[in-house]
Amino acid sequence: MITRNVYLLMVGILLISVMACSKKPVAAPGSGNVTGNPAGKDVPSGANDGVTFINGGKSVIFNLYAPGKKSVAVIGEFNNWAPTAMTNSTDGNRWWVQVDNIDPNTEYAYQYYIDGSLKVGDPYCEKILDPDNDKYISATTYPNLKPYPTGKTTGIVSVMQAIQPAYTWKTTSFARPEPKNLVIYELLVRDFVATHDYKTVTDTLSYLANLGVNAIELMPVNEFEGNDSWGYNPDYYFAPDKYYGTKNDLKAFIDACHAKGIAVIQDMVLNHSFGSSPMVQMYWNTAAGAPAANNPWYNVAPTHPYNVGFQFNHQSAATKAFFKNVVKFWDQEYHIDGYRFDLAKGFTQVNTGNDVAAWGNYDASRVAIWKDYNSYMKSIDPSMYVILEYFAGNQEESELANLGMMTWSNLNGAGTQSTMGWPTGPSWDLSGLFYDVYGFTAPYNLVTYFESHDEERLQFKNEAYGNSAGSYTTKDIPTGLKRDEMAAVFMFSSPGPKMLWQFGERGYDISIDNGGRLGDKPPHWEYMSDANRHHLYQTYSRMIKMKIKNPVFTTKTFSYSLAGAVKTIQLLDASANVEVVGNFDVISQTANISFPSTGTWIDNITGTSISVTSLPYSMTLAPGEYHLYSNKALN
Repeated sequence: MITRNVYLLMVGILLISVMACSKKPVAAPGSGNVTGNPAGKDVPSGANDGVTFINGGKSVIFNLYAPGKKSVAVIGEFNNWAPTAMTNSTDGNRWWVQVDNIDPNTEYAYQYYIDGSLKVGDPYCEKILDPDNDKYISATTYPNLKPYPTGKTTGIVSVMQAIQPAYTWKTTSFARPEPKNLVIYELLVRDFVATHDYKTVTDTLSYLANLGVNAIELMPVNEFEGNDSWGYNPDYYFAPDKYYGTKNDLKAFIDACHAKGIAVIQDMVLNHSFGSSPMVQMYWNTAAGAPAANNPWYNVAPTHPYNVGFQFNHQSAATKAFFKNVVKFWDQEYHIDGYRFDLAKGFTQVNTGNDVAAWGNYDASRVAIWKDYNSYMKSIDPSMYVILEYFAGNQEESELANLGMMTWSNLNGAGTQSTMGWPTGPSWDLSGLFYDVYGFTAPYNLVTYFESHDEERLQFKNEAYGNSAGSYTTKDIPTGLKRDEMAAVFMFSSPGPKMLWQFGERGYDISIDNGGRLGDKPPHWEYMSDANRHHLYQTYSRMIKMKIKNPVFTTKTFSYSLAGAVKTIQLLDASANVEVVGNFDVISQTANISFPSTGTWIDNITGTSISVTSLPYSMTLAPGEYHLYSNKALN
């Protein structure tokens, strides 16, 4: 039996815990093996994995990759759940059968019945029915959801339909933002709106368009175990999770994003699967509680620290083919603009056990895997974003960056120390905002951020642990929010793609552990009526729009001093020069600022200006005071 466990995932300094559901193989109706399986006949040309409809949808070819199985049948509503034997291919790897007299307009539930004892859903299906969780999905979120075939079978079933309700794409000429201008908004549908559905998020897109972001990164939306989840416990990779709405609701959301100039990036989990995955169940060692040694896709035991679920073997030909089919499907069917790959550093067969440091060492085999995958993705869609949650050594990440892949860069530690006002040396150094610190030569391939779904919030830490001096304290909410503004100015001033985690722009201050790490978090839309929080939103919006519209923020000519209390960034470009200054201490500080030149410098935050008559220019900055100066007014 695949047991119910709580898994703990830490990637570098990241921490995720995921709940898995209890699943076990169950017997199909009747008993004994399916007899009369034809053998030695290959799958008809043009038949894809899963189901392929022919004859105007009146016939369907089922095609399952299941090497080493003795018998496979298909059961479903079209044969009253009585096994229809499938044919084994000449190489013994595939099982297929053609079923006729199908109504193209009808949804049919079905499963595969393997070796007379196991029934599973179709790994390639685009919809499932779950007897345990579907009852908690409201008709408002998913209207007219097909009832589960109670009394006919048990376990998760797949659903197929030849002629489905069509979606007509309205935005057909969307131009993806260049990576150098990318500002990504990480979004969890479950917590962004109380209704947890695509339709409401779509209705709320003006909020994000006004903020100015040009990309949304959806936390995992393909089927995962249960309903209430972050989505990092996946089981069916081609089916959108119904807890958020219908497939056409998802398409309408993506379409609406494109209409507003916003790309959609999908958080894809292909390091591991969980126990209700049919591919896990098909080759399972009950005694060991792990995938069997002959599983074509998964390792018996993980090869790296902090793995959750059951780890894919990305050196297996079966896994490579599956990966490529998944990314191609979402790109073509849903017009996804790119992927953020969860736990991308885990795509390795080099066994480092629990040694985190060894796991991050240069791994040529891992580089080869990602080169192959990146090459494939760019072959089907040259402008596709490929973003990796990697956190390996600089040499390895730089090598991938030079091929156009982007990697996450977590600055939560330095960011929170800075907004809290704790002058603790390297721990509040913001130099990691710049790609050259890591030895990258590709300037726009590092996605830096202060907050992600794995991190404690800046404003929460300000209020809980902030520093103080006299009457000035960063625990004070308006003061903390002002310091969050300062942090945003510095983050968005540094060249390269940036990411913000939902509601950071309004100073969200609910702990990640509130209600449990994976627990639902209230969206607190009422925060937008608070003047201080609304001003933070406006500062984010101003900075994001300036970053995207002004070429100086993509310059390769820059200098910075980000390790001390007074932090500075200098950007030089033919269009304009910029000097960013901020005092992250809790006391006043006087500093000599090396402006690029004397003259009049405009403060793009306040609209005022200063006259720099000599260099360096001496400034006394109150605690939390910041400025973004330029020699020409910025757009």
